[in-house]
Amino acid sequence: MQELVGPITCVLPVGDACGEAAVWDDTPGVLYWCDVTRFLIHRFDPRARTFESWFFNEPVVALSLSEDPDLMLVALGSKLVWWRPGTDERRDHGFTLPDYPAMRFNDGRTDPLGNFWVGSMRNNIRADGELIEAKGDDGILYRVAPDGKATVWESGIGIPNTLCWSPDARTFYSADSSAGKIFAYDFDPATGDISGKRLFHHDPGRGVPDGSAIDAEGYLWNCRFAGRAIVRIAPDGRVDKVIDMPVGNITTAAFGGANRRTLYVTSASILRTEGDRLAGALWAIETATSGLPENRVKVSP
Repeated sequence: MQELVGPITCVLPVGDACGEAAVWDDTPGVLYWCDVTRFLIHRFDPRARTFESWFFNEPVVALSLSEDPDLMLVALGSKLVWWRPGTDERRDHGFTLPDYPAMRFNDGRTDPLGNFWVGSMRNNIRADGELIEAKGDDGILYRVAPDGKATVWESGIGIPNTLCWSPDARTFYSADSSAGKIFAYDFDPATGDISGKRLFHHDPGRGVPDGSAIDAEGYLWNCRFAGRAIVRIAPDGRVDKVIDMPVGNITTAAFGGANRRTLYVTSASILRTEGDRLAGALWAIETATSGLPENRVKVSP
């Protein structure tokens, strides 16, 4: 029987303070991700072996490809912006967080219909990028339609994370890292509405749930911050496999490479334990299963 995963490789020892938002773009074959507290977007081309970074003036928390192959949607701490990597052109999307800077955006992702979902949390990042304590459970989960209209779908969230959809687009997954829980919802593929919230996974002994990726079999690969692991969870909530990682703070993952069988994994050096010298590196794991392509946000005329 073929092993599910191969060796774990350190691809780039970039030393991210808080690597997040990994997104694979199939067309050029490149990986994008961000460093939240250093206000950076990174891009890695595995074929050319090139690495680039762009600096923003706020925390960069989430990324999405769009229908326009040269345009990306970027979630900053306070607002959404359109960004063209080729020219570094940046312009406001129009949706801003009403209660910034007390709150900030966190994880975000595009659904199968082209809407962008993004959560908010208490702002724990100062203007200079340093972390501060900011506890609370007044975060909100928004759905932003292509015309810019934002709808509130959840409230009372501590730290929103893990926004993923099943291969048949009928299940939506979202986590609250503060609560240590991943939830599943019914997703209406015609309207983009969610309902039927239920507990999907809770494992208080293995860190906290951070970002996730979905494979073509519908299994959720959840990164465990402070848990030194990635957990592959079956659609019924059963733990299928635990992948032990070389660093403690595993943040998010994206399937990329040929046939999307390389799992790229980001990590964080903030709150690392002593001796965790490769914390913040980008990692790669060859897998025996393929990931789903990233959904692309619709661009309003």
